[in-house]
Amino acid sequence: MKYLVPVTLLGLLCAGCSATTHRAEVQDDSTDRMTVGVVQKEIRIGMSGAQVVSVIGSPNIVSTDAERNEVWVYDKISTEVAYSNSEGGVLGLIFGPVGSAGAAAVGTGRRSAGARSTSQRTLTVVINFGPDSRVSDFAYHTSRF
Repeated sequence: MKYLVPVTLLGLLCAGCSATTHRAEVQDDSTDRMTVGVVQKEIRIGMSGAQVVSVIGSPNIVSTDAERNEVWVYDKISTEVAYSNSEGGVLGLIFGPVGSAGAAAVGTGRRSAGARSTSQRTLTVVINFGPDSRVSDFAYHTSRF
C-alpha cells in the first residue's frame, strides 16, 4: 500500500510524457517487395514468364510490341509518411508551460511538438519477351524524392 502512490505517480508521468508514433511501428518491411536489387540480381534474358512471375510477381500492364511479342510493365510507387508527436502531460502541470508551444497550452498543462516527413519512391520495370515467350530484354528506372 505504501508503494501505491509513488507507483501511480510514476505511471502517470510515463504515460503523459510522450504519445509518439515511430516509423518502425508503421513501416512495411516485407521481404517480398520488388526492388532494383532483385531485378538486377534475378531477372535474366532467356527466363520464362513463369520464372519472372515467381521472382517479382505479376505485372501491372501486359501489352504487345510492334512484332506482337508480349511486353510486361511493372510500375510501383511507394509513399512513406513518418509522423512523430510528443505531448507533455503531468510534467507540464508540475513545471508549467514553457516556450511558444506552452503558450497555446496555458491552463491545460500540456505541451506538444511534432514533425512529419514524406518521401516517394518509384520503380518501373519493362520486360520484353521474344517469339519463344522468353525474356529477350529488360530495362528499369527508379527514382526517389
